[in-house]
Amino acid sequence: MKFQDYYQIMGVERTASADAIKKAYRKLAMEWHPDRQPPHRRKEAEEKFKRIAEANEVLSDPEKRKRYDALGEHWRQGQDFQPPPGGGFRTVTPEEFARMFGGAGSGGGPSGGGFSDFFANLFGDFFQQGGNDGAPGAGPRGGRRAAPAATAGEDVEAELELAVGEAWLGGKRSLQLEASVACERCGGEGRVGRQVCPNCGGLGRVRRPRQVDLQIPKDVYDGQVVRLRGLGEPGSGGNGDLLLELRLVPDDAHRLRGDDVEADVVVTPWAALDGTKVEIKVPSGTATARIPPGTKAGTKLRLRGQGLARRDGGRSDLLLVVRLALPESLTEKQRELLRQAGRGG
Repeated sequence: MKFQDYYQIMGVERTASADAIKKAYRKLAMEWHPDRQPPHRRKEAEEKFKRIAEANEVLSDPEKRKRYDALGEHWRQGQDFQPPPGGGFRTVTPEEFARMFGGAGSGGGPSGGGFSDFFANLFGDFFQQGGNDGAPGAGPRGGRRAAPAATAGEDVEAELELAVGEAWLGGKRSLQLEASVACERCGGEGRVGRQVCPNCGGLGRVRRPRQVDLQIPKDVYDGQVVRLRGLGEPGSGGNGDLLLELRLVPDDAHRLRGDDVEADVVVTPWAALDGTKVEIKVPSGTATARIPPGTKAGTKLRLRGQGLARRDGGRSDLLLVVRLALPESLTEKQRELLRQAGRGG
């Protein structure tokens, strides 16, 4: 079989960090998961997915990666070594071994590192796990290696469309989000036996819908990013956060005009003719808007400081657009008067 360059498979440089390899694997695993492919491409995807999983298994393990970087395609040699049938091997004494590898007492002088230095240079800490004191994880001088530090999961970015009216008046909004949970098939291990888990694609996590109640901030504006703690990717030190970017979109009665909010206010034709006052809901409670006599349909009235929060502080204005409409129920007399008005008296 042709040698497969794991770095090339993952699409990363040989100097890539552990985080870069992790991100690359997640992206490739999602892209090449067989369940995401049409039937005619699943066989190809399965082979590609296996190579991606193998590359990730090696490059995400510091010790295996050291061996791979040092030995390339021969990195596996020596892991499962079995002597040939019939023996053919003999045990060498420490002195003989020292002479073979130039250790102390071999005539190589004090600079000779011997067995420990030779294989430590080749395999790094992987070979030092036995140590001088025999304790697991101890180095060649008996020092115990520190346990890996717990790391928080990565933050996740998402975008939420929010109606201008909701953002303007505030309140709560229920959201359905895709949360990451441990795969129930493999228990979060990513493997079932010796095979990549078909349910999670080796990621150990699957996405499940989750309902979240979002309290809309009072100072919300278009493009604002809200941080929801603990709703990001899982990690050994806890979940990351969800960074939710709010995008304001028009609704039936509210629109954005620059930073200002434009809202419709409906009055009867006779109220517009004689003038009136209307109560309007605003973020601070209610406000009174005066409709001057003779106001025409489409007229805009400005209420200063009653719009949305500005990025640089303060609040924008509210623009009321006067719309004329008849009441749902009219008396016969009112209908007749309207007919007469339409006929010009």
